[in-house]
Amino acid sequence: MYLDGLTFLEEEREAFRPFEALAELSDDQLSRPVAAAHGWSGRDLMGHLLAWQSFALEAARELAMGETSPTIERVRALWDQGGDALNARLSAEWAERPLVELRERYRTLPGELRGYLTVVPETRWVKHARHLGFLLAQTTEHYEEHRADLAAILAAAA
Repeated sequence: MYLDGLTFLEEEREAFRPFEALAELSDDQLSRPVAAAHGWSGRDLMGHLLAWQSFALEAARELAMGETSPTIERVRALWDQGGDALNARLSAEWAERPLVELRERYRTLPGELRGYLTVVPETRWVKHARHLGFLLAQTTEHYEEHRADLAAILAAAA
């Protein structure tokens, strides 16, 4: 558990920093599947991270306005119905977006999420175990799960 929101925000920022290297890859490099990354391309990884950060952003918007987040409950229910199917659906949705849009969202969404969290009362996220757990699962814990994928994609692009 965090003592304050600033500590979480700093840790999240540092944890995401290595993933920003994806935005520096060319369109061709981003589009190439990498066997060592479960067949994902850099584009796939960007879309996957954005999908889950988008859920965190929705939750942060809701928590800025009230005590609860319907998004947290909805996403947990969807995950319980089948996480792999949900991931596949999200991947397909993000794959349909033009690369220029994907790059723009990748550049802006993480900062937008951090910005919203600065206005959410800490009692609704930092000091609320269920809400904090959800936000961790979409951010720092999620980044950690995909560090090896990132390394493989960047190595393949080198």
